[in-house]
Amino acid sequence: MPRYESLAVGEQLPPQTFPVHRVDLIRYAGASGDFNEIHWNERFAMAVGLPDVIAHGMFTMAEAIRIVVDWIGDPGAVVEYGVRFTRPVVVPDDGIGARIAVSGKIGALLGDNKVRVDLVATSAEQKVLGKSFAIVRVP
Repeated sequence: MPRYESLAVGEQLPPQTFPVHRVDLIRYAGASGDFNEIHWNERFAMAVGLPDVIAHGMFTMAEAIRIVVDWIGDPGAVVEYGVRFTRPVVVPDDGIGARIAVSGKIGALLGDNKVRVDLVATSAEQKVLGKSFAIVRVP
């Protein structure tokens, strides 16, 4: 677990890549109650102009914050979290699925043992979250 006094602006968090398969979206739909067909029905997703089934935005957001929680070691230390959805995560039914790659760095030391962590999340080499940040209380 990092200590506030040892942190510096620009310090990188360990990057992670998260696999996403259709079954993950079905499980998420069950847990969240979001059964919108764009998240599981390829024919419907394409009929409304999407390239294929897409991951839930909140699923993508949850995957991205994992690197912060893993770094700090306590999900309760996340004081604030925000993102803008810039592109969907397309999840083909090809046995491979998609990948969400997430990196982060300390963007600011805010005082009161809080830091802003700036996150970058990509899938298929395209940014899927914009203005993504977490405010974290560090011991």
